[in-house]
Amino acid sequence: MDGDGDGRVGEFWRGLGLPGLIDVHTHFMPERVMAKVWAYFDAAGPLVGRHWPIAYRFEEDERLAVLRGFGVRAFTSMIYPHKPGMARWLNGWAADFAARTPDCLRTATFFPEDGVAAYVAEELAGGARVFKAHVQVGGYDPTDPVLDPVWGVLAEAGVPVVAHCGSGPVPGKHTGPEPIARVLARHPRLRLVVAHMGMPEYVDFLELAARYPRVCLDTTMALTDFVEQAAPFPRAERGRLLDVGDRVLFGSDFPNIPYGYAHALEVLARLELGEEWLRAVCYGNGARLFGVG
Repeated sequence: MDGDGDGRVGEFWRGLGLPGLIDVHTHFMPERVMAKVWAYFDAAGPLVGRHWPIAYRFEEDERLAVLRGFGVRAFTSMIYPHKPGMARWLNGWAADFAARTPDCLRTATFFPEDGVAAYVAEELAGGARVFKAHVQVGGYDPTDPVLDPVWGVLAEAGVPVVAHCGSGPVPGKHTGPEPIARVLARHPRLRLVVAHMGMPEYVDFLELAARYPRVCLDTTMALTDFVEQAAPFPRAERGRLLDVGDRVLFGSDFPNIPYGYAHALEVLARLELGEEWLRAVCYGNGARLFGVG
């Protein structure tokens, strides 16, 4: 962690006159899954590609206390399968986690497999408020025909899907703007939240957001010093974040970040897009999207 950075988080949102923060991209998982994720980062696995220390490597209760101490009023439990047969189990865990963690937005996920439409419908009926799709880790084509009814029912329900569909930090077989653009062409009302602002294809995903009024971008890790070294956001395009300012959402990737939480907020202020934009990104847009009071 970055010394006094934790204290700077509260100073940041209080200075904007906010009641706290809404973080749409945080990871809470079954203990053994989180341990494997951390081991993968420690080994700089192929989908990571570089040294990546975990700043908030604590037990679950302590991680919750840290996040709440930052003033985060609502957050997610981003889960994602990498093989068939895993999503149902993760969804069951996430439902239990949300039931005992009232400030967590109940999160669910899916994978292209037999029965996927049925269990997604079950999650929606059970109260899932956000879904996670990880095209890079899952290694699947989002246009797989078995997923078409899933995208359709999610679009009809208006439940957001946070999708890691950009090609960062390492490209996958089906990452990049084109596959998910084909999904949107079939399901234009889908509430797609593009994780990491679509890094490194930022401009392409900004154009998708301009084309589809329900497409949002989350700020997760984008613009941080760690990411800017490898995938800088084009300076000339930063003003376009104002054009979609009502659909940019703060995300952190907590706890799996290699820097202090405050840095993820301070880089947004560094854009100099104004306090109104910051208030919307850090709280207002998420509150409206998820109905947070």
